[in-house]
Amino acid sequence: MSFKSLTLRQWLTALIATIAVIVTIGVIFYQSADPGQKRGTNMEEGRPAPEFNATDLTGNPVSLNQYKGQVVLLNFWASWCTPCVREMPLLNDISQRYAKDVQSLFINVGESKGTIREFMEHHQFDFDVVVDATGKISGKYNVMGLPATMIIDREGNLNRILWGELSEDMPIEQWLEAL
Repeated sequence: MSFKSLTLRQWLTALIATIAVIVTIGVIFYQSADPGQKRGTNMEEGRPAPEFNATDLTGNPVSLNQYKGQVVLLNFWASWCTPCVREMPLLNDISQRYAKDVQSLFINVGESKGTIREFMEHHQFDFDVVVDATGKISGKYNVMGLPATMIIDREGNLNRILWGELSEDMPIEQWLEAL
């Protein structure tokens, strides 16, 4: 069989299979990365956190500027991301315990509101979700793999950048309390 004899359907199938393989390799690579490893030249601790404007799951506008003067915990996630799902109970617990002192923003990357709602109801999580369906926010933060978590200090600077899955042995609470 030659290239010229392939049907449109065969071409599309081959293209989709190739894209799936590339995405799978990328996800495996980034999920196995060290959570403390820094990626991207403009995403360094101590630098200003990039501003963003979006909507939450209920359609309310959300802007990072509205949290100036507060400590912000950003978490980039998706429901299909196994490490994201594994760390959610820990993050949910932290966001509940520090609700008075820390604003937690859970930024869902690339999924529809319906998918997000279904996930939240199924797992019975109770936190605000910012919708980043187009990946615009995650692009500003150079998020190349999920999950990614960032702590922003009261001055609006990146205090901690954590790539990959969080675990209970990380001193997240100490970092939050220090701010």
